[in-house]
Amino acid sequence: MVNLDSWRGRRVLITGHTGFKGAWLASLCIEAGADVYGLGLPPVQPTNAFSLLGVQARMRSTIADLRDPLAVRRVVDEADPEFVFHLAAQALVGEGYRNPVETFETNVLGTVHLLQALRGRSTRGLVVVTSDKCYRNYERREGYREDEALGGDDPYSSSKAAAELVTHAYRASFDDLPPTATARAGNVIGGGDWSRDRLVPDIVQAALRGRPPVLRYPHSVRPWQHVLESLAGYMTLAERLPRDPRAASAWNFGPLDAGASVAELTENMLRALGRPPVWEEAVEAAEHEAALLHVDSTKARTHLGWASKMTVRETIVWTADWYRAWIAGHDMRAMTLRQIEDYLKR
Repeated sequence: MVNLDSWRGRRVLITGHTGFKGAWLASLCIEAGADVYGLGLPPVQPTNAFSLLGVQARMRSTIADLRDPLAVRRVVDEADPEFVFHLAAQALVGEGYRNPVETFETNVLGTVHLLQALRGRSTRGLVVVTSDKCYRNYERREGYREDEALGGDDPYSSSKAAAELVTHAYRASFDDLPPTATARAGNVIGGGDWSRDRLVPDIVQAALRGRPPVLRYPHSVRPWQHVLESLAGYMTLAERLPRDPRAASAWNFGPLDAGASVAELTENMLRALGRPPVWEEAVEAAEHEAALLHVDSTKARTHLGWASKMTVRETIVWTADWYRAWIAGHDMRAMTLRQIEDYLKR
């Protein structure tokens, strides 16, 4: 598993540091003693993890668009990073339907801009974060392995598959690219996510209004995973890249168990928030989303020593605890650091 001591003094660049996962990763790296740089867009919501986790004052943050190659090059030149975590993306399935061109520009061409900017540098490792949705999904119960076919029936999923192909092509074509891997995680949840049209933020907002949340796909099963699980996987993978050529490949980081339906997660989350476990099903037509998707993380367990530590029930409780603390007006940086400490003790 991840060894935070090995990150002390490292120069780390995180793209998408102003987002939900990026802010948590910045917190982890900062607490480990790394010198952290960030490249990302301004937080979309007034309430956001980047602000609440208090990372801005403890890192060098640049607000810039990944679609601007000159801006990407400037940040890379300034940071001169030893390690890069590429999280910046248009990360929502629904937004992909609404704005497909921007989705492909950000997720595919933005990745190209970063890969190009890192060529010829002394960077020791790059982890490109894609998604479990990059697979061609036949909605089977068995988890997908890293060597299986890529696909994507919607713009977001397709853009993530394309980012995988772009990264593979750069890795195979250019000897001056740093050791580069891709990482595919499940449906990541945790405190501090306020993204539009995402299940946990929708549940929290409905609970605050005293109304039942409205679910679009209540019976769809998702591999729910706490944010710290995936981030520990990314950091473990990055540590391996400089010393193991086999690490420069694709990796799955999936949850401990098979997941739960949208309805099950909603009911358990509401109970953990102290609300009645009642929801309503959406009546309007919605864009297609897969009903079932799992990944097989055997490769990460076998070759990296990474393993998921939390059940879906624990993941829900930890997530609800974070939001309950926020509702109560607590110090959310302190709450986040407590959860990080408790996770690492496992």
